[in-house]
Amino acid sequence: MKRCAIIGSGDLGQLIAYHGEQTGQYQVVGYFNDFLQPGERVGHVPILGGQAHVESQFKNGQFDELFIGIGYRHLELRTALFKRFSGHIPFGKMIHPSAYVDPSCHVGEGAVLLPGCVLDRNVSIGPNVLLNTGVRIAHDSRVGGHTFVAPAVAMAGFVQVGQGCNLGINTTVIDNITIVDGVRTGGGTVVIKNLIESGLYVGAPARFIR
Repeated sequence: MKRCAIIGSGDLGQLIAYHGEQTGQYQVVGYFNDFLQPGERVGHVPILGGQAHVESQFKNGQFDELFIGIGYRHLELRTALFKRFSGHIPFGKMIHPSAYVDPSCHVGEGAVLLPGCVLDRNVSIGPNVLLNTGVRIAHDSRVGGHTFVAPAVAMAGFVQVGQGCNLGINTTVIDNITIVDGVRTGGGTVVIKNLIESGLYVGAPARFIR
């Protein structure tokens, strides 16, 4: 069992900790949070310090791998933190046992796949991506780094999703669609044409809002 630490001790950080421990993949030894004091606890997990303490705590042997528990409201921070520590500190990879990941798939470092995800043949998941419960991605599709995919999102084959996107709950994407970096979709959005401009899309079919 590997020892991991998580940047962020809010709802997402706690969710990653819960599944990591419940599945026996990780022992969660601490959170990093700039707004809490070292030694405080969130549940049973201690605060190891803030962002400035991540590298020193790793060098001191406090943990083996790192996760980022920063959610979709702060995707720029999520991306920046990964880039800051990538290459210096190993990132973990958490795939829930109930997820189906075909052997032909690629899952990047720092990625988290929560219960019930399905990745079909030749799917590629970039680094620091979070796939929430019940996400289904068909063959030959790609999700770019630092993207947050909400529960029950469904993508057909040959879909290309850019970096730093946030696909809202129950978003549906038909086959052969390209979604550029920085796209957000509201709940229940249906994507039937390429989304070529960053910003928020809602509706069925998807329409650009801002």
